[in-house]
Amino acid sequence: MRTSPPPGPDGLIEQRWADYSAIEHATWRTLFERQTRLLQGRACDAFLDGLARLPLSAEHIPDFAQLNRVLRPRTGWEVVAVPGLVSDEVFFAHLAARRFPAGHFIREPHQLDYLEAPDVFHDVFGHLPMLMHPVMADFIQAYGEGGLRAQRLGCLPMLARVYWYTVEFGLVQQADGLRLFGAGIASSATETVYCLDDPAPHRLRFELPRVLRTRYRIDDVQAAYFVLNDLDELLALAHTDFAPFYAAAQTQPELAPGELLPTDTVLHRGHVRRNALAI
Repeated sequence: MRTSPPPGPDGLIEQRWADYSAIEHATWRTLFERQTRLLQGRACDAFLDGLARLPLSAEHIPDFAQLNRVLRPRTGWEVVAVPGLVSDEVFFAHLAARRFPAGHFIREPHQLDYLEAPDVFHDVFGHLPMLMHPVMADFIQAYGEGGLRAQRLGCLPMLARVYWYTVEFGLVQQADGLRLFGAGIASSATETVYCLDDPAPHRLRFELPRVLRTRYRIDDVQAAYFVLNDLDELLALAHTDFAPFYAAAQTQPELAPGELLPTDTVLHRGHVRRNALAI
């Protein structure tokens, strides 16, 4: 992992694009080429459109300044560099201000298939294409604002589940079939194939009260994926007061990642295998 100067009080650092090594650019190239092949016919139209419009290529790790010259006029967002994970308060404040914190480092060549901490490939390749879409742009800003409120209410774990099962690992129904849009899927070769092609995971219709109660794991492929009817459901969530949903969820037990309820709308009933690591 590359070294970085100490971050400022806002958690930000300079990307220092010129400091990336040839090996780091080669790692980006391997990941970029693999994912762009796999995502055809699997990623939703909005993701593929954003990917095509951004100055992203296999040749090198992108320069954040160049990305922002396209992203900012499109949706008012910009990508900013951080050395790694930042505190919840810092993260939410940046999202609320339409700044997406992205790790400036890239995984080592031996970590191509799994990395616990989000790196520049996950953050830029996985997240930025959807931030070119106005609905996702508004939803992520609302999530940042909602995160600050959820902290005050002591409900942050529940709100984090909404982010996990949409922004990171969400699926959406298109006219031509089920497609992925979550960054955790889009940046992972294993999960890109697994989420749509494997019979193991459950695929369930997204319902906010249900998702607020559903735990997740970060060290395995997902036991269940939640499916939006369309991306406009995110816009409705952005205008939803979560407080009464938190209160209702607190009166009910939490749910295991692969647990099914009689009230679930099951699009595909899986059998849920384990130990296929992917981020």
